[in-house]
Amino acid sequence: MKGERRLLQRVVAVAALLPVVAGLYGVLFGIDGIGTERIVNVSADSHFRYLSGLLTGIGILFMTCVPGIEHKTGLFRFLTLVVVLGGLSRLLGLYLTGVPSLVMLGALAFELGVTPLLCLWQARVAHLAAADGPAIVDLTREKVV
Repeated sequence: MKGERRLLQRVVAVAALLPVVAGLYGVLFGIDGIGTERIVNVSADSHFRYLSGLLTGIGILFMTCVPGIEHKTGLFRFLTLVVVLGGLSRLLGLYLTGVPSLVMLGALAFELGVTPLLCLWQARVAHLAAADGPAIVDLTREKVV
């Protein structure tokens, strides 16, 4: 169980870097940073930067799940719900306005595929940890009994 837990922690830590980096990029470069033609609408750029800040926050919150990941089921599920709702919104946009860039399609796959799979994996690790029961530490011998 410990090996699987550590692997999940590593995968989540790496995966959480994606929204943090993408979000910070969006905050710094705005809507023009995604390679579109120059957008004159300041309100659209402001909204894009705001949503990029939320994306950064989501990534940071996923990072806070890494230590003690087997005990963070509620937060992990909530964050997954937020990401999936965003992915469903992106999917609706695909239907209404057409196919976006490959980067956006990759984000869609991450939102509707990778994140829910990580959530299921976290639930499995949490279940296995609960089945093992709490560890009792013998402080006089400094080992787990």
